[in-house]
Amino acid sequence: MVTSEKGIAIIRRFEGLELEAYDDGGGVLTIGFGHTGSDVYLGLKIDEEEAIRLLKFDLLVAEECVDESVEVQIGQCEFDALVSFVYNVGCKAFKSSTLLRLLNAGNKEAARAQFSRWNKDNGKVLAGLTNRRAAEAHLFGEGGNEEKFVYG
Repeated sequence: MVTSEKGIAIIRRFEGLELEAYDDGGGVLTIGFGHTGSDVYLGLKIDEEEAIRLLKFDLLVAEECVDESVEVQIGQCEFDALVSFVYNVGCKAFKSSTLLRLLNAGNKEAARAQFSRWNKDNGKVLAGLTNRRAAEAHLFGEGGNEEKFVYG
């Protein structure tokens, strides 16, 4: 599967676009639509075209993680929600999560309830993460009818 426009919209909405590298508040240097890695350093500046290229690369990484980790059949909206989640928390955290364990056990509703538990950074609840997890859980469980869901 590949992430749909609906899934990309959630990622872009919650990551935001930053054309100059910054510390995300948790000590991670970030640029573009939430891109991190050894290629990001303070003072780095990019244009929107480069930010989109980095987003596409990071999406491939997140999609591969979901493809490799999920052992049950999922639909497009579930896939999109999981890719957004992995894009934000990383593959390692996803692979060791109760969310994935419950999903692979066939308990999608219990897995959906796990999204809300991932709303902290360095132990502190963040409104932006709380809102993002609500959007991901909605997309995962409700089919992602964005017209009926208000973000944030």
